Amino acid sequence: MAPMKFGVGQAMTRKEDDPLLRGAGCYISDVTPDGTLRGVVVRSPQAHARFTIGGKAAAQSVPGVHLVLTAEDTAELGNMPCTAGIPDVKLSVPPYPVLAKDIVRHVGDAVAFIVADTVEQANDAAEKLAIDWEALPPAIGAVEALKDGAPKVWPDRSNLSFEFKLGDEAKTRAAFAKAAKIVTIELVNQRIVANYMDTRGAIGEYDPARGRYTVTLSSQGSHAVRDIITKRVLKVPQDKMRVVTPDVGGGFGTKLFPYREYALVAFAAKKAGRPVKWVAERTEHFLGDAQGRDNVTTARLALDDKGRFLALQVDTVADMGAYLSTYAPYIPFIGAGMLPGVYDIPACFIHVRAAYTNTVPVDAYRGAGRPEAAYVIERLVDAAARELHVEPDELRRRNFIKPSAMPYETATGKIYDTGEFAAHMARAQAIADWSGIKSRIAAAKERGKLRGIGLATYIEACGGNGPETSNVTLEKDGTISVLIGTQTTGQGHDTAYAQLIADQLGLPPERVRMHQGDTDRIKTGSGTGGSSSIPVGGVTIAGATRKLAENLKEIAADALEASPRDLEIADGVVRVAGTDRSISFPEIAKRAPDDKLTASDTFAPDTATYPNGTHVVEVDIDEATGEVEIVNYVVVDDFGVTLNPLMLAGQVHGGAVQGLGQALLEETVYDRDSGQLVTASFMDYAMPRAANMPPFTFETRNVPCKNNPLGFKGAGEAGAIGSCPAMMNAVVDALWRAYRVEKLDMPATAPRIWAAIEEGKRRLRM
Repeated sequence: MAPMKFGVGQAMTRKEDDPLLRGAGCYISDVTPDGTLRGVVVRSPQAHARFTIGGKAAAQSVPGVHLVLTAEDTAELGNMPCTAGIPDVKLSVPPYPVLAKDIVRHVGDAVAFIVADTVEQANDAAEKLAIDWEALPPAIGAVEALKDGAPKVWPDRSNLSFEFKLGDEAKTRAAFAKAAKIVTIELVNQRIVANYMDTRGAIGEYDPARGRYTVTLSSQGSHAVRDIITKRVLKVPQDKMRVVTPDVGGGFGTKLFPYREYALVAFAAKKAGRPVKWVAERTEHFLGDAQGRDNVTTARLALDDKGRFLALQVDTVADMGAYLSTYAPYIPFIGAGMLPGVYDIPACFIHVRAAYTNTVPVDAYRGAGRPEAAYVIERLVDAAARELHVEPDELRRRNFIKPSAMPYETATGKIYDTGEFAAHMARAQAIADWSGIKSRIAAAKERGKLRGIGLATYIEACGGNGPETSNVTLEKDGTISVLIGTQTTGQGHDTAYAQLIADQLGLPPERVRMHQGDTDRIKTGSGTGGSSSIPVGGVTIAGATRKLAENLKEIAADALEASPRDLEIADGVVRVAGTDRSISFPEIAKRAPDDKLTASDTFAPDTATYPNGTHVVEVDIDEATGEVEIVNYVVVDDFGVTLNPLMLAGQVHGGAVQGLGQALLEETVYDRDSGQLVTASFMDYAMPRAANMPPFTFETRNVPCKNNPLGFKGAGEAGAIGSCPAMMNAVVDALWRAYRVEKLDMPATAPRIWAAIEEGKRRLRM
């Protein structure tokens, strides 16, 4: 008998918030073992340069300094690896050294690591280094980098890192040849910085007696970091390292993989004979952490005379930065596969070229390719509606994949199991009063505002990470302990997993204790990424708890002299149904052998899940300044099954804010001539604030997933996928209605919009 108060579907507040709000959390900055030394990374001020380092003796002589490490000192370490592949594409991966030697390739490239008693002493030593720089011309911007005569990032290879093609080129060409209408759009999906609340940090320790490292770090998965750092960089067996992750304040994909500093603190701890701690300052985060997005795309849509989509052709240039980061090549590939979106498009051909540039490497950032795909197709569909003089919702309805067509295989080989796209779009429009927009446009005009409304219907592929294993144990005091290899970075795993356990065991959440982020306690784990913690980790929790419940019933049946079939579990006891005869969990724990008190389950998904939904945005634009105000925001999503509606709304709100931040504010800017990162701090890089954001109206219209045992589709990235195109479609709608402006790239800042309005006025006067 499931306790509905705590079980699946209930809007429980998060159990983990109380200590975090009281300052009782334990983040990487809070961890300092006895005798810890502090590490500082010396980073290049040049985007592309040859260099030599002198003054090491002077730096070493600074009081408190223990180590001054350069490339020569770390030569035994392996390169930072790129582990992602692309089917049928052979990648040639350039060396990504832990410390650069002879040549730096982006501002922020690491050239030395200094270890001292304090950060201040390490910084003083860094000032003593005499580094001679011979500047080389930088390649900035992926499109420019691929042009003939562009400076080479790597002397032994072209700036074309790799390329791939997806779909049927001949079929697509034939469809375009017979099209009644062809619509083309050029888009920039700008580079952005993943600004989590706590910057990355790591602490290395070394036990010489056991020849074993311990690394404590802020990550999205301890096992993946351990496995890559030990095998590829330190070149030691996996069992020679323990990785521990304490509380984490945001990850967004960019804390999922290893970085140079994780190997450096371990290596330095062994050399110094003491723990070594490094924590990034915020500007260092801008210079050293993987960045996201950065695509330039030309997309073409072929339509027949009835407005039916015939084919899609997309050409994308993706900026990889100076090195290939861990999962970087896979990001444009998974995005390319989702380009058809929610539409019945018979033919598709996609060509992606990836370029090296003298910039910080890119890698997974919330959504990892799927937001880029949704942005392209949803902006393109709106452009087609304008050219055909058809309402954008009507054009979508004509071309949505119908529920009766499920399972549906797209032209890029994705197989959608479920989806009722027209239905959730209709619901979102009804909530937003889509049909009443004309009167609101007129009212806004009287106030000197341009009113616009836009929508985006998105779909993504997620929920496929794994395998994942969980262990659920009844402790002697009657509480439940959970060990699992996922990693919460603020999503609320403690609460979510407790609700899944409550469905089987009837325990309130305070009697469930979750343990993550320790490779010694938890033997395997895939970490948290791709919205897989609930669709994969949650499935294993439910499976292990179900097995444990059966064990408890067997033990209770013996004690109560009853058949297990006659027993039920609720409120921390096992009772004979319909009677007052029962036995408590602590009593069961005393009676049972240990192997009966623990149950495990493993789940390895063989295909992705496909969450989808509709975002509707309504905006006012101040014609005199270009400033945008969001006046209404509606989201209706299909996540299959809702585990906790309160936490789900939080996930969607957070993701939407990140997408709106990109749409309106955020942009990573490199100077074209020098390669300097112009936006290297919050003084220059704009972030969304509460005042920029509207109240969100959020609903679900769920269709249970057929690819997942519990029906979950995943929700962690969805808000960031639907928000950018919906927002930009709303802004362009306002500009198009007033001044026939439709060319506008993110971020839609006030100066950029004002300039577009002025250009629109000029053209109308001609």
